[in-house]
Amino acid sequence: MIVVSNTTPLIGLATIQRFELLQQLFGEIYVPQAVYDESVVAGHGEGGAKREVTAAAWIRTARVQDRLAVEVLLDELDLGEAETIVLARELNAEWVLMDEKNGRRKLKNCNKPLLA
Repeated sequence: MIVVSNTTPLIGLATIQRFELLQQLFGEIYVPQAVYDESVVAGHGEGGAKREVTAAAWIRTARVQDRLAVEVLLDELDLGEAETIVLARELNAEWVLMDEKNGRRKLKNCNKPLLA
Protein backbone atom coordinates (compact mmCIF):
# COMPACT_ATOMS: atom_id res chain seq x y z
CA MET A 1 0.00 0.00 0.00
CA ILE A 2 1.34 3.43 -0.94
CA VAL A 3 0.50 6.26 1.47
CA VAL A 4 1.59 9.90 1.09
CA SER A 5 1.41 12.36 3.99
CA ASN A 6 1.28 16.10 4.40
CA THR A 7 3.03 17.83 7.33
CA THR A 8 0.21 18.44 9.83
CA PRO A 9 -0.72 14.76 10.38
CA LEU A 10 2.94 14.11 11.24
CA ILE A 11 3.03 16.99 13.70
CA GLY A 12 -0.35 16.07 15.20
CA LEU A 13 0.54 12.45 15.88
CA ALA A 14 3.97 13.38 17.25
CA THR A 15 2.33 15.94 19.56
CA ILE A 16 0.01 13.37 21.12
CA GLN A 17 2.87 10.83 21.23
CA ARG A 18 1.16 8.43 18.80
CA PHE A 19 3.52 8.78 15.84
CA GLU A 20 4.01 5.00 15.75
CA LEU A 21 0.39 4.62 14.59
CA LEU A 22 1.52 5.58 11.10
CA GLN A 23 3.88 2.62 10.90
CA GLN A 24 1.39 0.29 12.55
CA LEU A 25 -1.36 1.22 10.09
CA PHE A 26 0.62 1.66 6.87
CA GLY A 27 4.05 0.05 7.26
CA GLU A 28 5.74 2.91 5.46
CA ILE A 29 4.69 6.31 4.21
CA TYR A 30 6.04 8.70 1.62
CA VAL A 31 6.49 12.42 2.11
CA PRO A 32 7.48 14.88 -0.60
CA GLN A 33 10.65 16.89 -0.10
CA ALA A 34 8.66 20.01 0.87
CA VAL A 35 6.95 18.12 3.72
CA TYR A 36 10.29 16.78 4.94
CA ASP A 37 11.71 20.31 4.80
CA GLU A 38 8.71 21.74 6.71
CA SER A 39 8.86 19.11 9.44
CA VAL A 40 12.62 18.56 9.78
CA VAL A 41 14.76 21.23 8.10
CA ALA A 42 12.64 24.29 8.95
CA GLY A 43 10.79 22.59 11.80
CA HIS A 44 11.16 23.92 15.27
CA GLY A 45 10.54 20.58 16.91
CA GLU A 46 6.79 21.14 16.94
CA GLY A 47 5.33 18.32 18.99
CA GLY A 48 8.47 16.26 18.43
CA ALA A 49 7.81 15.83 14.69
CA LYS A 50 11.38 16.80 13.78
CA ARG A 51 12.78 14.06 16.00
CA GLU A 52 10.18 11.47 14.97
CA VAL A 53 10.45 12.02 11.21
CA THR A 54 14.25 11.99 11.36
CA ALA A 55 14.31 8.74 13.35
CA ALA A 56 11.64 6.90 11.35
CA ALA A 57 13.35 4.58 8.86
CA TRP A 58 9.88 3.73 7.50
CA ILE A 59 9.30 7.27 6.17
CA ARG A 60 10.48 7.65 2.59
CA THR A 61 11.23 11.11 1.22
CA ALA A 62 10.59 11.52 -2.51
CA ARG A 63 11.13 14.36 -4.94
CA VAL A 64 8.17 15.40 -7.06
CA GLN A 65 8.91 15.15 -10.80
CA ASP A 66 6.07 17.27 -12.22
CA ARG A 67 7.13 20.75 -11.06
CA LEU A 68 4.60 22.40 -13.40
CA ALA A 69 1.71 20.64 -11.63
CA VAL A 70 3.09 21.86 -8.29
CA GLU A 71 3.30 25.44 -9.61
CA VAL A 72 -0.33 25.32 -10.78
CA LEU A 73 -1.51 24.15 -7.34
CA LEU A 74 0.45 26.91 -5.57
CA ASP A 75 -2.30 29.35 -6.54
CA GLU A 76 -4.51 27.76 -3.86
CA LEU A 77 -2.23 25.64 -1.65
CA ASP A 78 1.07 25.88 0.17
CA LEU A 79 4.13 24.05 -1.15
CA GLY A 80 3.82 21.02 1.14
CA GLU A 81 0.19 20.43 0.22
CA ALA A 82 0.83 20.93 -3.49
CA GLU A 83 3.75 18.49 -3.48
CA THR A 84 1.75 15.97 -1.44
CA ILE A 85 -1.02 15.94 -4.04
CA VAL A 86 1.35 15.70 -7.00
CA LEU A 87 3.45 12.98 -5.36
CA ALA A 88 0.30 11.00 -4.57
CA ARG A 89 -0.61 11.12 -8.25
CA GLU A 90 2.91 10.23 -9.39
CA LEU A 91 3.16 7.24 -7.03
CA ASN A 92 -0.46 6.23 -7.63
CA ALA A 93 -0.98 6.33 -3.85
CA GLU A 94 -3.86 4.44 -2.35
CA TRP A 95 -4.19 6.88 0.58
CA VAL A 96 -3.25 10.49 1.28
CA LEU A 97 -3.02 11.99 4.77
CA MET A 98 -4.19 15.59 4.42
CA ASP A 99 -5.75 17.97 6.92
CA GLU A 100 -6.26 21.16 4.90
CA LYS A 101 -9.70 21.77 3.41
CA ASN A 102 -8.54 23.10 0.02
CA GLY A 103 -6.07 20.23 -0.28
CA ARG A 104 -8.78 17.67 0.50
CA ARG A 105 -11.02 19.23 -2.14
CA LYS A 106 -8.25 18.96 -4.73
CA LEU A 107 -7.66 15.32 -3.78
CA LYS A 108 -11.35 14.53 -4.27
CA ASN A 109 -11.11 16.04 -7.75
CA CYS A 110 -8.18 13.68 -8.44
CA ASN A 111 -10.21 10.69 -7.12
CA LYS A 112 -7.64 9.96 -4.42
CA PRO A 113 -8.83 8.45 -1.12
CA LEU A 114 -7.77 10.51 1.85
CA LEU A 115 -7.60 10.33 5.59
CA ALA A 116 -8.27 13.75 7.04
